[in-house]
Amino acid sequence: MIDFTSFGFTINIAFFIAAAAVITYAGVKVSHLADELADRTGLGEVVAGALFVGASTSLPGAITSVATAWQGFPALSIGNALGGLTAQTLFIAVADVFYRRANLEHAAATPVALAQGLLLVALLATALIGSTMPAIEVFGVHPVSYLLPVGYVLGLLLLRNVHQSDMWRATVTDETREETSDASESDDERSNARLWGTFAVYAALTALAGYVVGEASIALVGLTGVSQTLFGTTFTAIANSLPELVTAIAAVRIGAVGLAVGDIIGGNAFEILFLSLADFVTPQSIYRDMTPDDQATGLFAGLMVLIVLLGMMKREKSGAFNIGFESVFVFGLYGLSVLVLFV
Repeated sequence: MIDFTSFGFTINIAFFIAAAAVITYAGVKVSHLADELADRTGLGEVVAGALFVGASTSLPGAITSVATAWQGFPALSIGNALGGLTAQTLFIAVADVFYRRANLEHAAATPVALAQGLLLVALLATALIGSTMPAIEVFGVHPVSYLLPVGYVLGLLLLRNVHQSDMWRATVTDETREETSDASESDDERSNARLWGTFAVYAALTALAGYVVGEASIALVGLTGVSQTLFGTTFTAIANSLPELVTAIAAVRIGAVGLAVGDIIGGNAFEILFLSLADFVTPQSIYRDMTPDDQATGLFAGLMVLIVLLGMMKREKSGAFNIGFESVFVFGLYGLSVLVLFV
């Protein structure tokens, strides 16, 4: 294994920035491919965002959290996972700036999107409960780490059921963008096999870049003396979350607002599994290393998601930057979550 600390500060900064650029580039490609796959599969933009974009663009963060935990940097791994939740939820507010008709949350409001957000909050609450429980381990792994993947899979089945049923629906307004799933209208004539193959290539690129981000982060923590929690929650998490920002803005620009929100909320739900994955490669439960700062970050993330969900129920567009009030609150909460790390 390459020791990135031997490269020095400047080279590691270059590695970090280059890997973030690769993640960003691949994220743009993945967003367009996911929109096409959403049409062809008929799953709908929100579900496709969770399955295709949400999981694939979260690969960098997953690789980073697992690699750093395996090498003995659990605080960096936890900070990357929980910091990614706050950063990615912030990106919904950023994408809202680029959507002029109404607040983005309202435009993307669907029963699936709401259920997806509730699934995210439930998984996050489960992980935080794990950090407060006694050090219980089954085969060296905390029981919560077994529950999270099961809950995620059951949640996806629930999303599929909500998508197919018609028990209740969001009120449609002039600003609400309804999903479309007519593959015949697509201009992309590539075969399904080629489309999936291309999608896999770009997803693999993001995963490789995530590994580089993790190794460079470990080196930079050692070279600068910055705490693992602070570096992981801010710099590492943001670098690994860039696909969500890029795909959200790209999706908004092409009118796929459901994909933009589904990508981020779905990515967040998948990101909580980072803790579960990292727990399997650490000598003791990773939840033992979760500090009050980490717990605060998780609570901030949950509150930000709930505000986004509330924004789905109210149509508005106001303020100097043409964004809804809920997006302003999300910006403020993210700032507070970072400030807490310095106090």
